[in-house]
Amino acid sequence: MVREDLRNIAIIAHVDHGKTTLVDQMLKQGGTFRENQVVEERVMDSGALERERGITILAKNTSIHYKGVKINIVDTPGHADFSGEVERVLKMVSGVLILVDAAEGPMPQTRFVTQKALEMGLSLIIVVNKIDRPDARVPEVIDEVLELLMDLNASDEQLESPFVFCSGREGTSSTDENEQGTDLIPLFDTILSHFPPLELDDEGPLQILVSSIDYNDYVGRVGIGRIERGVAKQYDDVVVCNFNHPEVNLRGKLVNLYEIEGLERVPCASARAGDIVCFSGLEKINIGDTVCCAEHVEPVSFVKISEPTVEMIFSVNDSPFAGKEGKFVTTRHLRDRLYRELLRDVSLRVEDTDSTDAFRVSGRGEMHLSILIETMRREGYEFQVSSPKVLYKEINGEKYEPVERLIVDVPEDMTGPVFQSMGARKGELLHMSAMGSRMRLEFLVPARGLFGYKSEFLTDTKGEGVMNSVFFEYQPYKGEIQRRTTGSLVAFEAGEAVTYGLFNAQGRGMLFIGAGTPVYEGMVVGYSPKDEDINVNVCKTKHLTNTRSSSSDEALRLIPPKKLSLEEALEFIGDDELLEVTPLNVRIRKRILDGELRAKARAKAKNAN
Repeated sequence: MVREDLRNIAIIAHVDHGKTTLVDQMLKQGGTFRENQVVEERVMDSGALERERGITILAKNTSIHYKGVKINIVDTPGHADFSGEVERVLKMVSGVLILVDAAEGPMPQTRFVTQKALEMGLSLIIVVNKIDRPDARVPEVIDEVLELLMDLNASDEQLESPFVFCSGREGTSSTDENEQGTDLIPLFDTILSHFPPLELDDEGPLQILVSSIDYNDYVGRVGIGRIERGVAKQYDDVVVCNFNHPEVNLRGKLVNLYEIEGLERVPCASARAGDIVCFSGLEKINIGDTVCCAEHVEPVSFVKISEPTVEMIFSVNDSPFAGKEGKFVTTRHLRDRLYRELLRDVSLRVEDTDSTDAFRVSGRGEMHLSILIETMRREGYEFQVSSPKVLYKEINGEKYEPVERLIVDVPEDMTGPVFQSMGARKGELLHMSAMGSRMRLEFLVPARGLFGYKSEFLTDTKGEGVMNSVFFEYQPYKGEIQRRTTGSLVAFEAGEAVTYGLFNAQGRGMLFIGAGTPVYEGMVVGYSPKDEDINVNVCKTKHLTNTRSSSSDEALRLIPPKKLSLEEALEFIGDDELLEVTPLNVRIRKRILDGELRAKARAKAKNAN
């Protein structure tokens, strides 16, 4: 059977190339909203964190209707750390729109997601977006995209993919690079003409491949996926199986069945092959499972998700302030929350450790794990995490480490500090090209060399530089890299920070806290330019005397403290430090809080080496 009335597409691109904004306009012009309906921008980014950071974290499903055809659209993340989301949702679609910024051109994540789409044999439409930018360079970007497709061994058919030129913000499209157009009709027409109708078997036994999981307090776990074969009906008896895990065999019933219409899930009694549906009633359903009819159990193969490259230890908070600010503070709370995250995030790994209070959590990058940490603290969890570490592999008896492809875009006169930093971090220059008054540099650099580099990079380029990286491959170990050149200012007394104590401490380095902040022994209150830790007493008060001097009543002037964000704190912490995370605060602390015990441990480690 040929489904002329259906197209399933995904929008893939590098971060900030305008996917979600374009989907906004597609929904508006596809008749999803009333003409007088007030709709917020980036309506698909429904999470608070997504809206704050301006990035998509989870893939979202929506649909529009055009000329009697239902177009199911999957909006995907662009950031490299969430590429696991992209990999799995491509199994739901038969064609992809590859969005490329008209000024930036193809970037690292563009290469990654395009490679995945090509490997799966999907049809492509190249959308050159933001053509209304004053620095747009459309002809050069077209050539760069074709070079990328040839570099990735695209088929002849894929090389002949049509180009559409859009402005996502203005909601315009054109098939002529010299015209902006007036609406998105040229894009819609290209989708219908270039992406072939699905040829599917709706007479055969049921198969639904689960590509996404949602959770609802009322109905429990909700599976989302495309019907590969047959017809799904409400209250059907089904069996859940898995291609990669033959031991999975669960029986159940499709209690509720929904189709996606615009931004809503609409209940339906049945759905045919090709439709993307949501269903509940199968409590133990997981991503990658196949839902089959009870009489014919046959799993569908599922893409193998790329392995994590970074790990951190999450543990129960045991600082002197433990339990004062969080709602969920116990081992059971932490364990349940981390394992629950596995249900919806296919790129994450959680393992128990030798300690009952600590768990090893592995992900695709620092941002991947920092988003999890931020989400948990907003939910009321209190815990502590270690510094991030890369995951090594042993290949043929040799130690290998993950290497990232880094692209930086900087003003011409600021390339010197970047080369200097990359030299210290074992970076290898691949390519260098001029783009107007800016330079684009491409490096291969060990993943551990990028820990803590972002803030340094922004300082070196006075905030004008742009950096993006994506996992490249595992390569032989590159040798030692100095993680940090600064030491920590460590409080050696519990109490409340006062102006007099902070004034004396600020001469030793930069402070992270202001007056009135509660501190405890072993808490890191700032950093020192020297490569060693310094104990400071920020609770020290001025001694009262019965004499007065000319300077005794002078006001003490404090330098404003450097308030660290969660990402900056994760970049800063050393191997002997932990990050205490609560709903109200993020504090850096030493693993060993007692100063004497810490000094003994340091001396012991020095002698052992």
